[in-house]
Amino acid sequence: MRTSVATVCLSGGLVEKLHACASAGFDGVEIMDADLVAAYESPEEIRTLCERLGLSIDMYQPFRDVEGVDEDTFADNLRRAEAKFDVMERLGTDLILLCSNAGTATIDDDDVAADQLGRLADLAAERGIRIAYEALAWGRFVDDYRHAWRIVQKADRPNLGICLDSFHILSRGHDPAQIEEIPGEKIFFLQLADAPALDMDVLQWSRHHRLFPGEGDFDLTGFLGHVLRAGYAGPLSLEVFNDTFRQTAVFRTAAHARRSLTWLADRTALAERRDAGRLLDAQHAHGVDFVEISGDDLHDLDQLLDQLGFAFRGRHRSKPVRLWTAGGARIILNEQLRLESPRLTGFGLTVDDAAQASRRAGSLGADPVYRRTYRDEVELRAVASPDGTEVYWNDDDPETGWVSEFEGGTAVAAFTGDIDHINLSWAWQDFDEAVLFMRSVVALDAEPVAEVPGPRGLVRSQVMRSPDRVVRLPMNLAPPTAPVPHRHIAVRVEDAVAVARAAHAKGLGFLPVPHNYYDDLQARFALDADLLETLQSLDLLYDRDAGGEFIHFYTPTHGGVFLEIVERRGGYDGYGAPNAPVRLSAQRQVSTWTDAHGSGTPAERT
Repeated sequence: MRTSVATVCLSGGLVEKLHACASAGFDGVEIMDADLVAAYESPEEIRTLCERLGLSIDMYQPFRDVEGVDEDTFADNLRRAEAKFDVMERLGTDLILLCSNAGTATIDDDDVAADQLGRLADLAAERGIRIAYEALAWGRFVDDYRHAWRIVQKADRPNLGICLDSFHILSRGHDPAQIEEIPGEKIFFLQLADAPALDMDVLQWSRHHRLFPGEGDFDLTGFLGHVLRAGYAGPLSLEVFNDTFRQTAVFRTAAHARRSLTWLADRTALAERRDAGRLLDAQHAHGVDFVEISGDDLHDLDQLLDQLGFAFRGRHRSKPVRLWTAGGARIILNEQLRLESPRLTGFGLTVDDAAQASRRAGSLGADPVYRRTYRDEVELRAVASPDGTEVYWNDDDPETGWVSEFEGGTAVAAFTGDIDHINLSWAWQDFDEAVLFMRSVVALDAEPVAEVPGPRGLVRSQVMRSPDRVVRLPMNLAPPTAPVPHRHIAVRVEDAVAVARAAHAKGLGFLPVPHNYYDDLQARFALDADLLETLQSLDLLYDRDAGGEFIHFYTPTHGGVFLEIVERRGGYDGYGAPNAPVRLSAQRQVSTWTDAHGSGTPAERT
């Protein structure tokens, strides 16, 4: 598989972009006309740099607004083309992208379009240049790849073919299956982009909201399968217009882009039963091995876990690390990292083959995590996610493995629990990359995006989960101007009310819930009076759907982390989404009150 990327995908100047593409492992680039125009380096210098970096210049793009015009306008278009052909010769590339006319076309006639494209192709042939004609989704008269192919056939020039762009085809809902009717040698180039499912003007959707493969809702695996079955043998190239990617660090974004192509090639090879492009099989997680919280001083969290009823399992024999457990719920408190406030910094997953999971992650460009390990200590394999959150894999029984390295614990947990979900949060510039990381490296599936109202705007939420739904990672993104939401660990228990009562008896207060919430709850569900009184007296939240019921509560926040205790009754499979706005608002008010008064809660004002 040869890979390429359009320079428009990345931030910075052209030279920076080329270095980043080479560092990420791309084989070639599409040079965007605007990037070259803004560069101080001559086309010859860019050509030499690409040769030194091992990058081919696969295409020069774009050339616009040529066909479907009057003869005077077309004559000027040929003049413009001659100038661009000169630049291409200096760059050393022989393929130019020609977009269907979206701005100056006045003649809706395929014969005219074919004649003008043919004459342009003849001019290009004199210079050894090929033309890849692309149907823009917003083209004035040509907005469908099948229409573009008919015009190319009618023009009938050997150096005129088509460019297929997944966005232009899938955004319009056009059937990609007919790609297989196009001879592979006439598909001169392939551009790939994912995108979220949005109901908006297609031009604005394209210019601002494209994503790398694996981050959106397009079926790129099926799309690429059609292209390969047609016989296309050129590079897989990315053309992604996205405001975020044009602002993030260029080397990191290039590596992110390259990972997306590796993942897509693997998924497509698997679907097409091809050996080429395959990675090692993904290791699907069977459960959460542990969750790790790091900070300079975590004694407040020791107290919180004790009050909740977790068992203290001891201190690590060689590191300033402590372990608390309740059944299969294992929480590590790590004071090795000198963080000013507590933060959820990692989690472990149980898999069949940890070594294979690690090798696959390396093939996808994930950065390995190294930790000091002494003799007779278990070495867990790990990689860092985009913001540094560490993901570990374990294929041994933790109780006889790494848990045995903790000494001095005596307590027995007051309840049996499991990690229900790990709620992660990301800065605006990391979110899409994190979705791809969890999908490709951690082998989780993505559920549809939801939006939750919060006190600082809508919070975007997307759940990543294992195929059997045992591992769940809700991922949250706040508006760019809002703080990154706190992360939290949700522990599933058999009786949340009993856990709450026991924790209250040990002096633990929960996130205070407004009285108005319970009035609304009664209006929505007509709850039994005793149940409603129990919920309100303990600051518990409730939800119900056709599958069952959900009872949960939240602990106070420590630094950037808090815990949630959840009870699922029947077949309830959600996360209490209707309660999220109440939780977000309550946390904000508690934080504001604490900053102003030092202790207490907003409810104590009345």
